[in-house]
Amino acid sequence: MSFDVAAAAYDRFMGRYSLLLSPQLADLANVRGGQHVLDVGCGPGALTAELVARLGSDAVSGVDPSEPFVAAARARNPGVEVMQASAEQLPFADRTFDAALAQLVVHFMADPVAGVVEMRRVTRPGGVVAACVWDHGGGQGPLSLFWEAARALDPNTHDESQLAGAREGHLAELFEAAGLREIETTSLSISVEHGSFEEWWEPFTLGVGPAGSFVASLDAGRQVELRRHARSILPVAPFVLTAKAWAARGLA
Repeated sequence: MSFDVAAAAYDRFMGRYSLLLSPQLADLANVRGGQHVLDVGCGPGALTAELVARLGSDAVSGVDPSEPFVAAARARNPGVEVMQASAEQLPFADRTFDAALAQLVVHFMADPVAGVVEMRRVTRPGGVVAACVWDHGGGQGPLSLFWEAARALDPNTHDESQLAGAREGHLAELFEAAGLREIETTSLSISVEHGSFEEWWEPFTLGVGPAGSFVASLDAGRQVELRRHARSILPVAPFVLTAKAWAARGLA
């Protein structure tokens, strides 16, 4: 698994979905003018841009462990402080922010509880910590059809259903273990139209995340077979895919 890829590759793979999630997560966290907010695992900056639109660049900070993503987030959001760091070791003092948000990140933290504890640490008392992750466990994420095709190719395939937060209620469990208060949970939904099968398929060949790593692990013949399985289960293009994310918020 790797996110050490070009920002443009991530944009084509996940950006079309994350852009639609960003305003919903910001709303859940009640992000509003006058706040100072941290984007944890900011990637190339989809959520960062939403926060800047609401708060201004001086009021937004971001962190991500991927050097290419940090460079892209800085270039796309001038004036925003973006640092290369992991969620488990945030380079900020205690009580620095009014809110800390993590979009599609908790399921890739090396230690999710430690990562959320760090988000709580850098948030002022009474401030909001919020996160969302795809419903991989319930089969309603944007990659679910891909993993269905992968399992048809190899029933022993390890998909993303066991990642942290991917099943209903798990984000709340992680938030509680991290010491957050007044935890609330909900789900967020997005819909994306795909004009062709190729438009849907091509991003999986770019080596992004677990799905991209799975495709890269196959020889050319097996990739063709996977592509054939995927085409057989997808609707006739153009088609709209609707995906669900689990979301939670709590108070520091």
